[in-house]
Amino acid sequence: MGDTLIRPESTLADLAGHWVGASRVFQRHDLDFCCQGSRTLAEACRERRLAVDTVLAELRAEAREVQPHEEWAGRPMAQLIVHLVDHFHASHRAELPRLLAMSEKVENVHARHPQCPHGLAAHLRTMGEDLEQHMQKEEQVLFPLLLAGGNLGAYAPIQCLTGEHDQHALALAATRRATREFTVPADACTTWRALYLGLQEFERAVMEHVHLENHVLFPGVLRAAAAQGCDSQQH
Repeated sequence: MGDTLIRPESTLADLAGHWVGASRVFQRHDLDFCCQGSRTLAEACRERRLAVDTVLAELRAEAREVQPHEEWAGRPMAQLIVHLVDHFHASHRAELPRLLAMSEKVENVHARHPQCPHGLAAHLRTMGEDLEQHMQKEEQVLFPLLLAGGNLGAYAPIQCLTGEHDQHALALAATRRATREFTVPADACTTWRALYLGLQEFERAVMEHVHLENHVLFPGVLRAAAAQGCDSQQH
């Protein structure tokens, strides 16, 4: 899909159901994309006295592809660490509470629906707590150590964090099971559709985050540590 599909005449429901970032923009501007999702973007902006061009620009910005992970190979370690914290850590902390709130709403409103994802909210809450603890370990232990040049002391933290990455993968798999592979019922409301779309994007973001650490940052640190070890032995 290209930006051309994000138009003033598109309905809030269509935009929220097809663009993962749309619900973020709508919530930012207090635009009801669920109960009043049949309104066009132009109509909703007019009612809220919002500049439709401004909202369109935000929607298109959200729809753009993130920077490919391949471009980060070979960049300075400090730059990669800043990217991990400012992009992934910040986005996870912003996105999970939003997804949790939507999952609670879906479970409460559609409790009797045969495809209601019962237990999803509790699962997301636990996953969020685990992810927060993981990110704090990186921010408070590993990343300061690396930025201070302590590559030789990074092996144990990296082993621990890599094991936690495996647990994140299991949690993502559990999310897929709870949502039946993000399968939205035909009669699902817009919030339900936006939730599953958001969960798919969250999965992609966590996978890219873990990839950058497991396959770019950590190997680079271990190579640098090995080189430092050789240098110290020679001296």
